[in-house]
Amino acid sequence: MGFEAENIRDWQGKAVVDPADGKIGTLEAIYVDTVTDEPAFATVVVGIVGRRRLAFVPLAGATVAPDHVRVTVAKDLAKHAPSIDTDGELAAEDEPAVFEHYGLATSSPGAARRLARR
Repeated sequence: MGFEAENIRDWQGKAVVDPADGKIGTLEAIYVDTVTDEPAFATVVVGIVGRRRLAFVPLAGATVAPDHVRVTVAKDLAKHAPSIDTDGELAAEDEPAVFEHYGLATSSPGAARRLARR
């Protein structure tokens, strides 16, 4: 099932789970690819109270259910992904590290930003 971009807000607060049903965290926001305007990554609230952060998790191949979003990456990989503070923003220079963590192609160096929060 593909994503309906206009329903992105409906996903906020849903559990994000890995292929083995391991809960990664709670979906906080969606980042779209500025080239295609397709959802590319979610920020997921991970960690314990007082040490929460937002980890970037790729949405390629993800499926949406009534109570969760299932992504294609394992929980351990997601929990070690580049992250930002819960009130932080992803800096343009930190974007390539998010793609590289998952072995995804990035745009060429010096290219315009690829990710925009929705």
